Amino acid sequence: MELNFHFFRELNLWSMMLRIVLAMLMGGVIGLERERKGRAAGFRTYMLVALGAAVTVILSQYLDQMLNSFMKDAYDAVKSRTDVVRLGTQVISGVGFLAAGTVIVTGKLEVTGLTTAAGLWASACMGLAAGAGFIECVLVSFLLIVLSISVLPAIETLVLNRSRNMMLYVETENILQLSAIINYIKREDIRIFSVEISDKPNSFDGVSAVLDMRLPIHLYHAELVAALSTLNGVVSIDEV
Repeated sequence: MELNFHFFRELNLWSMMLRIVLAMLMGGVIGLERERKGRAAGFRTYMLVALGAAVTVILSQYLDQMLNSFMKDAYDAVKSRTDVVRLGTQVISGVGFLAAGTVIVTGKLEVTGLTTAAGLWASACMGLAAGAGFIECVLVSFLLIVLSISVLPAIETLVLNRSRNMMLYVETENILQLSAIINYIKREDIRIFSVEISDKPNSFDGVSAVLDMRLPIHLYHAELVAALSTLNGVVSIDEV
């Protein structure tokens, strides 16, 4: 088994690309499963975090190889005073605090900014690789990060619309109208797991609620939102 995976442990262009892509795929699969269940961190978030983690480990290997080969003499002269590899860990920790500032909870009880935070973290890892001169890793990481934040949202939207789990934010003029909406949802053979009701959402004078539901196979998210928006008393409706 050790011989079969020896290629992946080598530090070359193809091994590096395969490792990063594998990390993204595995992270994406995990994130997709969480997103189908309506969790805040989903497909692209997990993928970007896995990408950044893979780049960081590869960078550590590259730095170790670099400092023990053509830069060994220079490193031996200063290693008693500093550890250049540990500098990168401080960058990652600092960016973690920065990325946390992009994550917010909206008035609709929706968590936003997770993909932005993951993108910041992955970009920081890519920057470390650039600073170390690991250009091959930088180019591959850049292309995959751009792919994650620009191309994959269309795939994510398609998957979500076909998912059976759904979180819905609804604003109505009064509690009776909200009750009518819930009864309509039940008549459509939709299972409601929970209903969180607030009678004072921000400056709105009516009633708001967040519904956690499971749709039947034949019903898409967009179809349900369109149908509910035509009901009397619905002030605002949105999927979260």
